[in-house]
Amino acid sequence: MPTDLTLLTSWYSDWRGLRVLVAGAGVTGFAVADTLAELGAHVVIAADAIDSLRANMCEVIGVDVALTTPSEPVPPGVSDFDAEVLVVSPGYAPHHPLIQWATERGIAVWGDIDLAWRVRDKVRVADWILVTGTNGKTTTTQLTAAMLAEAGFRVAPCGNIGVSVLDAVRDPAGFDVFVVELSSFQLHYASGLEPFAAVCLNIAEDHLDWHGSMDAYVGAKARVYSHTRVACVFNRADARTLAMVEQAEVVEGARAIGIGLDTPGLSDLGIVDGILCDRAFLEDRRDRALELTTIDELREHGLASPHIVVDILAAAALARSYGVSPESISVALSTFTLDRHRYETVASRDGVTWIDDSKATNPHAADASLRANESVVWIVGGLLKGVVIDALVERHASRLRGAVIIGRERHLIREAFGRHAPELHVVDIDSDDTSEVMALAVRAANAMAVEGDVVLLAPAAASMDQFADYAERGRLFREAVLSQMGGEADDESASRQS
Repeated sequence: MPTDLTLLTSWYSDWRGLRVLVAGAGVTGFAVADTLAELGAHVVIAADAIDSLRANMCEVIGVDVALTTPSEPVPPGVSDFDAEVLVVSPGYAPHHPLIQWATERGIAVWGDIDLAWRVRDKVRVADWILVTGTNGKTTTTQLTAAMLAEAGFRVAPCGNIGVSVLDAVRDPAGFDVFVVELSSFQLHYASGLEPFAAVCLNIAEDHLDWHGSMDAYVGAKARVYSHTRVACVFNRADARTLAMVEQAEVVEGARAIGIGLDTPGLSDLGIVDGILCDRAFLEDRRDRALELTTIDELREHGLASPHIVVDILAAAALARSYGVSPESISVALSTFTLDRHRYETVASRDGVTWIDDSKATNPHAADASLRANESVVWIVGGLLKGVVIDALVERHASRLRGAVIIGRERHLIREAFGRHAPELHVVDIDSDDTSEVMALAVRAANAMAVEGDVVLLAPAAASMDQFADYAERGRLFREAVLSQMGGEADDESASRQS
């Protein structure tokens, strides 16, 4: 007899015997399989590959693995299983043959976030604060968690940030609150969540190859606000985020909280005379505002770049909605450091500053980095993910000293420069050798740069065509820069985030 899935709303529901197919054998897929096996479900993982450690662990916990291929995306081990539910890892696009096969057969399709929400009461029920956006998700998630922790809450940053929500749910110590970073992929499959607060930081073209259209991408991001209970934080500089809030079905009483680099209105956070202010979470907000920190203080900690300040305001809004004091926010910011490869100053010599923003994996992120500098030698390129780069090139052509193009889609970027900056000095790095691509790019950039310039690695593209990930791309950039300078930088601020 088929399981009534509407009854599976708790860790303590009867999951025994439920037949679940799990798509993917990475961090997410294994966490899903491990959780379901613990609950007593029958589980099969379908994946194109699985590492030996996870394969051995699957054998231990009683999970079968069916390997798929492009020619056989639904092998007999999958089709014969008679699954009732397919739980999808975020990398599986809706048009993937396995997803289509399941949908055609009426198999319920969940994301890992759906499962985590259903079983969130294993230890104790934590509040969920959701963070999404085209850019800034990880930084905002980490900032929010740091502010909550400073206020004494037991908090877990999790989700797309690298720690599975399911692993956080199963932590025996339990948490007061999860700050969950969600990608558009995860949101596409998510349903039924009721977050305490949520933010969509910004929206720009990204992952169009996965979603199929900009409308579908925006629609996925907008799901972050569904059934929010207390605070829907939006970016005043991005009208689409406000429209998402206005169109969202939220719990009665949930407030719209605007954030931005301008003067805050009522129920907003913003900046007045270099002071970050809260006019949302105080009784007499018509007449005054609360000081959170200042731009000068942020500059001392390498956090004053405009796009980082927006992330700080978003995190502060989320934290304030949960009752964190301005004093705790200020203290948390005084000790916070950005992750590597996020607008990180690598070195400075002879008046040229070298900045690693390898995490700028789409044009919107690269735009923020380029805007922060007046004269740039730009290292750009990688997998564009279906996004056109022309507008970015046209917008910043006047600030470019030159450009160095890397990646396997170099021709598309070269053509964009030809259309919008035909006189610009542009160098193609015609190599797919991971060990030499960045060394050649740094050498070419160094030949162009003059005193006062910034050499900026802000690729506006994903890294997987030539590198394992954005972190490897950034690490090799740093190594190439320091090698070019004889092994070390001559500026004591090298390696600090700007």
